[in-house]
Amino acid sequence: MITATDIFTISNQKQFEKIALKVFRFQYENNPVYREFCDFLKTDVQRIKTIQQIPFLPIQFFKSHDVVSNTDPVQTIFSSSGTTGMITSKHLVTDVTLYEESYRKGFSEFYGNIENYAVLALLPSYLEREGSSLIYMVEDLIKLSNHPESGFYLHNHDDLIKKIIELENSEQNIILIGVTYALLDLIEKEKFQLQNTIIMETGGMKGKRKEMIREELHEQLQNGFGVSAIHSEYGMTELLSQAYSLGNGVFECPSWMQILIRDTEDALTYVSQGKTGGINVIDLANINSCSFIATQDLGKKNPNNSFEVLGRFDNSDIRGCNLMVI
Repeated sequence: MITATDIFTISNQKQFEKIALKVFRFQYENNPVYREFCDFLKTDVQRIKTIQQIPFLPIQFFKSHDVVSNTDPVQTIFSSSGTTGMITSKHLVTDVTLYEESYRKGFSEFYGNIENYAVLALLPSYLEREGSSLIYMVEDLIKLSNHPESGFYLHNHDDLIKKIIELENSEQNIILIGVTYALLDLIEKEKFQLQNTIIMETGGMKGKRKEMIREELHEQLQNGFGVSAIHSEYGMTELLSQAYSLGNGVFECPSWMQILIRDTEDALTYVSQGKTGGINVIDLANINSCSFIATQDLGKKNPNNSFEVLGRFDNSDIRGCNLMVI
């Protein structure tokens, strides 16, 4: 039996691989959707000895199947955003404390004690719908910060501008977590020169603005907020862990999460470091769902295990991965 303690106390690669292989066998035995997918690929479970041999479930399965590895009652359902009429992903979570432990430990690994910050959230498109895992996380971080000024802002930009300036003047450390288009809206209203604030963008124009390349976007945000780096969070509805970038679009994972880069032409092989391919995520906190997910993101891995997100596959078809529906 794999416990939360096993997952969240991983300290080296050997340990990570050992637990990942245990999680793989557990999910093959207990997750009917994942098992059927592995069987479809004619996976010989006994011969899987490395994480590179583990099959990764295409993320689209979360749109059409209940991807669960136990029979416990579902405590909450996280769902992805989508335009009207679009089928959205749903992540059935049977133990929400695993999610809480994952993002709390992950945050402190990169940023230290949450109580050192006032947490301001500018996430209008997420707040306006049900089932956002990002809102769940940020709401909890706001509470844990124990700061009276921490909170959510919807479209009240004037109030937020005033609050940022007040907190800056009192030399309070701030984390401003914002959806990309809303951060751009904010700096169109006010040009800042911030000394004590971390700007963390969570990605996404949500159809509000034209998509931009990261370098151009971050340059605009750096100029508008008067900061030297833009931080980013890489997470998704189907995962229970996040990677963080402290600048330059280079992401690092907490110790229980890793990524592999698959070949865009052959989804079952991997490319070498520095080459672009599809991002496969291992999220061991996702033990009650599926810990091995082939995303629709394109990226590349660096020698120190950090990675960059370079874009997305075309909407409908992922070349070399036409095993989407069983």
